[in-house]
Amino acid sequence: MKKITAAITGVGGYLPEYILDNEELSRMVDTSDEWIMTRIGIKTRHILKGEGKGTSSMAAKAVKDLLEKTGTDPMEVDLVICSTVTPDMLFPSTANLVADKAGMKNAFAFDLSAACSGFLFGLQTAATYIESGRCKKVVLIGADKMSSIIDYEDRTTCPIFGDGAGAVLLEPSKEGVGVLDSILHSDGSGAKHLYQKAGGSAYPATHETVDKKWHFVHQEGQPVFKAAVSHMADTAVELMERNHLTSEDIRFLVPHQANLRIIDATAARMGLTRDKCMINIECYGNTTAATLPLCLWDYESRLKKGDNLVLAAFGGGFTWGALYLKWAYDGATMTKG
Repeated sequence: MKKITAAITGVGGYLPEYILDNEELSRMVDTSDEWIMTRIGIKTRHILKGEGKGTSSMAAKAVKDLLEKTGTDPMEVDLVICSTVTPDMLFPSTANLVADKAGMKNAFAFDLSAACSGFLFGLQTAATYIESGRCKKVVLIGADKMSSIIDYEDRTTCPIFGDGAGAVLLEPSKEGVGVLDSILHSDGSGAKHLYQKAGGSAYPATHETVDKKWHFVHQEGQPVFKAAVSHMADTAVELMERNHLTSEDIRFLVPHQANLRIIDATAARMGLTRDKCMINIECYGNTTAATLPLCLWDYESRLKKGDNLVLAAFGGGFTWGALYLKWAYDGATMTKG
């Protein structure tokens, strides 16, 4: 009897209409296009505008795109997982809100929080539900409205982040495609380098926490950069070795889009040239949990059944890992919404 694996059978995405480019950003804070492009590699980022519009509004549009492309009846979806660090509210979960907005009335839904590694952790979680036989159709979302927790007077963080949402459908397969292996890690001692101090139970919102800007992302660039380079590369190489993969075997590295230099360093350790890397950081910035599915969304038409992909990410907390995925269909047959 062939083993059941969890295969991605479709990808959807959504990006807000408003685009914040480096020129406009340089009028808001002391920075420049040259500084941002040299150090990070970002030219533009999408920003969600509109009162009361949260992560669920983007995620619901990405899911509707996904369901339409794959011809999936929303009532057939068993489970919805939303990886995010910017939920609409602490409860109900953003996944619950999206399931309602997209008509997935028979699904149970929950959020998963692992910062920029959220989609990676969610993919392994979703795969486990499929492999166990508990679920037949799982929708996994990676979505974040990072503009809601960014201080646009902080030149160290505001050029980096953007808003967006991506979603994938996972279904069982016995063809040897789908999620084949993963290596996932976390280390809470890294929290001091990248975190949002207030808004949780330790520091609920007060006038003081707002005045001190504790509700915004705090990042110490150098420690985060060094940890991201080493951890992403180490796990990706370890994953290749234990699955007997060479650089020639890999069609694409799907890296978290935090910094172009981190992407290049990870690829170099894996023996990959840049043309084997999915890259959209210049246009979207770091959309946190949405970077990996948005890469798949952008590159879907180039993918063929059987292509070997290695997904790698690093996030605040710290969280990091890599996942080996064999693509399940010819992407050119799907129409991007």
